[in-house]
Amino acid sequence: MATVAVTDATFDAEVKNSDIPVVVDFWAEWCGPCKQIGPSLEELAKELEGKVKIAKVDVDQNPNSAAAMGVRGIPALFIFKDGQVVSNRAGAAPKAALQAWIKDSI
Repeated sequence: MATVAVTDATFDAEVKNSDIPVVVDFWAEWCGPCKQIGPSLEELAKELEGKVKIAKVDVDQNPNSAAAMGVRGIPALFIFKDGQVVSNRAGAAPKAALQAWIKDSI
């Protein structure tokens, strides 16, 4: 499974009401570090299929979700489990670090 594009309108359904944990990546097209971690998140989405969903929220097109989560800088990553935030981090990181963070949090 590839990453899932989430909008303000679909945030609750895709993230808060998900049956499996969800990693939410708040990003923007113009953000260099966001583009750096994009391929790693795509790979992790495939590797962790069925265990976790990886959702991407473009903050320029979906400012309400980012504002509701208090996102001030991007990339900002949140892990939701049973509709609640269980962990979050900001900034780019290597794939191995992202994978370890996700596995430790779910």
